[in-house]
Amino acid sequence: MSEEILINVTPRETRVAVVENGMLQEVLIERASRRGYVGNIYKGRVVRVMPGMQAAFVDIGLERTAFLHASDILQPLVPEVAEGESAMPGAVPGTPPIGELLKQEQELVVQVVKDPIGSKGARLTTQLSIPSRYLVLLPYGRVLGVSARIEDEQERARLKDLITRFSLDAGAGYIVRTNAEGQAEDALAKDFAYLTKVWIAIRAGMEEAPVGACVYEDLSLSLRCVRDYMREHVEKVRVDSRETFERVLRFVTRFIPEWVERVEHYAGERPIFDLYGVEDEILRAMQKQVPLKSGGSLIIDQTEAMTTVDVNTGAYLGHRNLEETVFRTNLEAAQAVARQLRLRNLGGIIIIDFIDMEDAEHRRQVLRQLEKSLANDHTRSTVHEFSPLNLVEMTRKRTTESLERQLCEPCPTCNGRGSIKTSETVCYEIFREITRAVRQFEAEKLLVLASPRVVGKILEEESAGVAELEAFIGKTIRFQSDDQYAQEQYDVVLL
Repeated sequence: MSEEILINVTPRETRVAVVENGMLQEVLIERASRRGYVGNIYKGRVVRVMPGMQAAFVDIGLERTAFLHASDILQPLVPEVAEGESAMPGAVPGTPPIGELLKQEQELVVQVVKDPIGSKGARLTTQLSIPSRYLVLLPYGRVLGVSARIEDEQERARLKDLITRFSLDAGAGYIVRTNAEGQAEDALAKDFAYLTKVWIAIRAGMEEAPVGACVYEDLSLSLRCVRDYMREHVEKVRVDSRETFERVLRFVTRFIPEWVERVEHYAGERPIFDLYGVEDEILRAMQKQVPLKSGGSLIIDQTEAMTTVDVNTGAYLGHRNLEETVFRTNLEAAQAVARQLRLRNLGGIIIIDFIDMEDAEHRRQVLRQLEKSLANDHTRSTVHEFSPLNLVEMTRKRTTESLERQLCEPCPTCNGRGSIKTSETVCYEIFREITRAVRQFEAEKLLVLASPRVVGKILEEESAGVAELEAFIGKTIRFQSDDQYAQEQYDVVLL
């Protein structure tokens, strides 16, 4: 597998595209007006303790107060913690009541683990973690773990031994990241020294900072992607901004000097995203329907509670029988679903409605294909077996808004419903509003202002209904079309 990272920079926006084997897999966006907060550490103040929710709302200087659950408040360490990149010093079984952990107006240091999404504020934790290229520092932890994605037992043992020796006098926990696989002791030692210096600076800032101050801010998007996404199979990092290119080059020279030659400045006249077809792919990622090569399709619906994916066979008829057709379409759909979840940055609960399969072996292979296709995703996901209703339930960690919600807003015409009332429905609404108005107010005649389509419907197809209504209310009704009115908008004016 060959992979390229494309970094497109304009004065107020940075976009990063991850392209694998010529196909766009992931898009990350950071705007100057709305930088993400995940990873940032703040000095906060508890503004409200909610015993019924086992949570508290904390002011960290953002527009909305942030949410801190009792389970995310540092507790005494569990004696044994399973190894894995997600291992954290967590709460012991039976978290104490939130009222015993926090008091109103109490000041504390917290880290953002989830950006504000929709109407919800940011999600916080007091279990701080500071990432570098190869390690994650857990200042208040004692966990020494190795990423579960490093599967070679000898390599795991080597890395565990190294980090154990490094941390003997540190009094903190460490997680060895996937990037560390195969790295020399010297590279990890440099990371360890870097994290030690960062934590000393953060600790000093924590004591001096006022409430609402950001004590530690994570790297910019371009540097974060180089830190987290650079792997052995990444052939090139192309940056179309000279200033950002030099910043990335300095970062790589310091932390990954052996890969300096992989960083290039793109100076072509044609925009870098156009050159790789990224802009077109982003536009397609805004659509509900995703065509499959076989002729089938996916229908993706994102709601507040969950995302649903429906698989359709479309025009694909197969060459053998219906079961074979369904199986082949579902296999292709499993790969496409994994790519779309990553590309669209869809998270939370996801329900996939594959086409029903009678063969249990076919269901097993489709599920394995889905898991295999998700293996390259940097965001953690969990896939469950087929349910009794032949649905696949899965979760994907959500830390930021989806691509669609970063780039789009609800339609002002339908207010995000995805549909509008028919002209016929609006006609009958107008008739009811006229009847209601003449019963409440005195008027000699009425004027109705509405969209051209609705007025045309009334005058052409509902003229008999208008005549009956005029006879019923004993008043004259005049209709006037206005291009400024949307289909559902109208006004009834008493004259």
